[in-house]
Amino acid sequence: MIERLRKSIGSYTKAMHDEHRSLNPLAILAVVIMICTLMTYIIPAGQYDRYTDEATGIELIDPDSFRFIERSPASPLSIFTSLTRGMQNSAETIFYLLIIGGMFGIVNATAALNVGIANFLRLIKGTELIIIPLLMIMFGCGSAFCANFEEYLVFIPIILALCITSGFDSLTAIGIIFMAATAGYGGGMTNAFTVGRAQEIAGLPLYSAFRFRTEIFICLLLASIIYVTVRANIIKKTPKLSLVYENDRKYNADKHLNLNKIPKLTRRQFITLAVFSAGMIYSVCMVIIKQYYVDELSGIFLATGILCGICGKLSVNKICSSFVKGCSDMLLPCLVIGSVNAAIVLFSGSNVLDTILYLFAHIIAIVPQSTEAVMMFILHDIFNVIVPSGSAQATVTMPLMIPLADQAGITRQTAVIAYQLGDALTNVLAPTGGEVLAAVAICKIPYSKWVRYLLPLFGIWFVISVIFVTIAEQIHLGPF
Repeated sequence: MIERLRKSIGSYTKAMHDEHRSLNPLAILAVVIMICTLMTYIIPAGQYDRYTDEATGIELIDPDSFRFIERSPASPLSIFTSLTRGMQNSAETIFYLLIIGGMFGIVNATAALNVGIANFLRLIKGTELIIIPLLMIMFGCGSAFCANFEEYLVFIPIILALCITSGFDSLTAIGIIFMAATAGYGGGMTNAFTVGRAQEIAGLPLYSAFRFRTEIFICLLLASIIYVTVRANIIKKTPKLSLVYENDRKYNADKHLNLNKIPKLTRRQFITLAVFSAGMIYSVCMVIIKQYYVDELSGIFLATGILCGICGKLSVNKICSSFVKGCSDMLLPCLVIGSVNAAIVLFSGSNVLDTILYLFAHIIAIVPQSTEAVMMFILHDIFNVIVPSGSAQATVTMPLMIPLADQAGITRQTAVIAYQLGDALTNVLAPTGGEVLAAVAICKIPYSKWVRYLLPLFGIWFVISVIFVTIAEQIHLGPF
């Protein structure tokens, strides 16, 4: 009796320990929101004067105009309203994710995708590692040229099934997508939302210094490919070395496809896969050609899902029920995406963003002149935790960084390089990065495990970024 009780207590303690280690992403965000709320009581409210640059017509910040204003910290009620407003601000992304989930719900109901993946893996059996660099080059280029990031959440279920069946783990699946996407944003050769917006504010020719950014992209992507491939190879040989070995066994075992018992693709399943592939290819082409974004992509994915259901000979009721089930699978990621905006809402409503910029300006002013550009990069990295949106960060910080760069003798192109690298790196590290929290939620793995997996590569990225920012400063990187 006593022994049975001891075992029960031990099992309960272990369960509580596991639950603590696997903290829900929403719980992590709740802690972040409480910290942000506390900061609105600690950080004084402040404001800069804005003026219009006659040469570019862009609104910039007068770096000598900062003044403190009446404090307006977050009220207890605003903590909760910031969540609802954050959801409203993220409405287009949330509905986009719901449609993605619904589309995959319909496609999965036809069984075409799983059968197709299984047949592909059987075809390349023994050379599965080759899919890692191929996929990472594709995802990296999509981010560098088309600014793709949150759109990649649509591929998580496919890549997860590929990785689990190939003997890799769920961390590899996220790494293939978002480590490549980070390299793409770090280069950002024709990224309209980061480089394009920052160069517009700086009055630089659009997408200038293309070759320099391409070199950044190649170095970041090469480091990412080597890291993910080496780790995946280790896991394939010794699965228990995976940081998420138990999680994958518990939550992702159903993603493993039995390659020894694979039915041949039926004609109907082949047509379904052809329609699905056509929808994906068409969406990518339209992003490149016509700059389609969330609304247009949502429409394409919804139509693709319905057509796949029809080709798969699903009934109307089955299509509808499968769509709803797919949407329900995306509920947690949607809540995460909406919640990450609460911090921005809190800071904006409390007038502390300009105060943070004022502090950053002072830090830049006191460091040695030879390290000012590197400090800009580091401060952008930190600010990206508060404002994870690339275009929003450019709008908030660059109007101040450009006059500061002019005063310090740093070229505006170098200031943009420091911004784009700072914006890129912490996108996949900070808990306010909603896309990555959504990805770990989809894969049902703890955020802490993702951080442990990422940190060695993050250090490599950081060193590469510092080197390139230093080179840009030393050669006085110009517009072209």
